[in-house]
Amino acid sequence: MKPEKTINLALQGGGSHGAFAWGVLDRLLEDERIGIEGVVGTSAGAMNAAVLAYGLSVGGKQGAREKLREFWTRIGEVAAYSPLQPSWVDKATSPGSMDHSPLWLMFDAMTRFLSPYQFNPLNQHPLRDVLIEVIDFGRLRRESKVRLFTCAANVKTGRIRVFECHEMCIEAVLASACLPFMFQAVEVNGEHYWDGGYMGNPPIFPLIYNCASRDVVLVMINPIVIDEVPKTAQAIFDRINTLSFNSSLMREMRAINFVTKLVDSGFDDGGRLKRMYMHCVDAEEEMRKLGTSSKLNAQWDFLMYLHQLGRERASGFLEAHYDKIGRESSTDLLARFL
Repeated sequence: MKPEKTINLALQGGGSHGAFAWGVLDRLLEDERIGIEGVVGTSAGAMNAAVLAYGLSVGGKQGAREKLREFWTRIGEVAAYSPLQPSWVDKATSPGSMDHSPLWLMFDAMTRFLSPYQFNPLNQHPLRDVLIEVIDFGRLRRESKVRLFTCAANVKTGRIRVFECHEMCIEAVLASACLPFMFQAVEVNGEHYWDGGYMGNPPIFPLIYNCASRDVVLVMINPIVIDEVPKTAQAIFDRINTLSFNSSLMREMRAINFVTKLVDSGFDDGGRLKRMYMHCVDAEEEMRKLGTSSKLNAQWDFLMYLHQLGRERASGFLEAHYDKIGRESSTDLLARFL
């Protein structure tokens, strides 16, 4: 069945909160009316993007759904043996935060005084083996059915690095998810990279320049608006982290809004400017209640909570805005990002 409408996907990063994006993707892949041309992801979004692209290549939409579930199931299995577990207080007060976990508090304090070159000298990454088990990167490079992009931040030059599908490898995905206080910089072709969220979470321009579809569905994980001014040290740190990872996206959305106004006024620079239709799927109210500690909580019950939340929000998006795809934006960029 040929899809009626084709979209591009932009997937934010946010640790285990990426399970929300898994739920969104799971629901979108169920809908036979939707086709996917391109996908860009950062950090956990890069992992979701790579797994999605590989699944589509080897088994179509159903194959992508199965691969995504396999990936997150394996993450949950690995997390079952992690020392970072929510305390009984956390479980009673939050669906996923670990703010009262003694081992989380110890780990958080340790990362402020010791670098990963000191406390992780062997440079072990818990998700390396998971990605290798789930994705055949050689086959992904050869057979990808979608345009795939991941991004990382070059440690030395301070520039964003976008990896395209023909460059995709385990290092390119891990580089996009390399939090500098947890992991040593990832080397790819002689260059060293940190988490792409510092430069683009996620970048939209690869989809604009490389895909024919004008519709971009942004799956947002990091909340833009919060309810009150942070006053505790942990809450302040959480907000700084969120602002940092949202800043590049906010700037790019302002640029897209500016170009949209130019195109709507009749100026397209000889056809080089393209009007984009922007859509967002998010759960801001729920996400703003989760602290940074929850991004390292990959317990299966929390992942399933986020997955179900993602499916619900994607269903709501399709019900409310499917008719707008290919015709107009369903997100007011001026009200939301400017």
